[in-house]
Amino acid sequence: MTLHGKRVLLTGGTTGIGRALLIKLAAEGARVLTFGRDADALDEALAAAGGETSGIVADIGRANEVERIFREVDHRLGGIDVLVSNAALGAEPIDEMADADWRYVLDVNLAGAMGCARAALERFDGGGQIVIVGSISSVIHAPGESVYSATKAGLAAFAETLRKETAERGVRVSLIEPGTTGSDMQAAEADEQREQIAAHEMLDADDIAEAIHFVLTRPERVDVVTLRIEPRIQALS
Repeated sequence: MTLHGKRVLLTGGTTGIGRALLIKLAAEGARVLTFGRDADALDEALAAAGGETSGIVADIGRANEVERIFREVDHRLGGIDVLVSNAALGAEPIDEMADADWRYVLDVNLAGAMGCARAALERFDGGGQIVIVGSISSVIHAPGESVYSATKAGLAAFAETLRKETAERGVRVSLIEPGTTGSDMQAAEADEQREQIAAHEMLDADDIAEAIHFVLTRPERVDVVTLRIEPRIQALS
C-alpha cells in the first residue's frame, strides 16, 4: 500500500523515533500533522521533513489538549486515516519521583495514547490504522523503570485488546516494541549513543521508522500485531 495522500496524526514527532518517522512519512507523500511540547524542536523537525507536514505545540498529558489536537486534525487534514501513537516520557524509579511527576508520566504515556486512539476511532471512516509505539520495557522490567515499564505494559495490553475490539470494523492495530534506541530520552550523550549504535548495542531511530513504515504499507488483509525490535546486543537489565 502507498502512503501518498494518507492523512496521518503522528504524536511526538519532534525528536527521536518520531522525528525520523516524520521525515520518512513526508518523503512518502503522506499528509502529516504532528505535535510536541517544545516549539523550537517542532519547527526544526518540520523544516527537516518538508512535504505536506504541519504541527502544533501541544501536551497530551492534559485531557483537554487531546480534544484540541483532534480539532486541528479535522481542520488541517479533513479527517484521519492513520494514527501513530509515539509520544512518551522517560521516568525515574517511583520512589525517586514526586507524586505529581510520576502521575504525569502515566498521563502522557498511557492515558494520552488511549485518548488519541479513542478520538481517531471516532473519525475513521470504513477502516483505519493505529500504530502504537511501546517498548521492550513492558516485558524485561529492568531496575529503575518501575513507572516507565508500567506505562508500556499498559500500552501493550491496550493495543492487543483494541485490535480484537475493532478488527471487524476494518481497523488495524499494531504494537511496535523497540529495544534501546538512540534519542533524547537516553542518558548517554549523542557521541556515546553513536558509539553504541556502531557497536550494535543501540538502535538508530531510523531503524524503528523503517519498521513502522513496513507496518503501514502492508496490504489491508495483513495486520502486524506485535513487532519487537532490538539491537543485536541488547542489555536486558
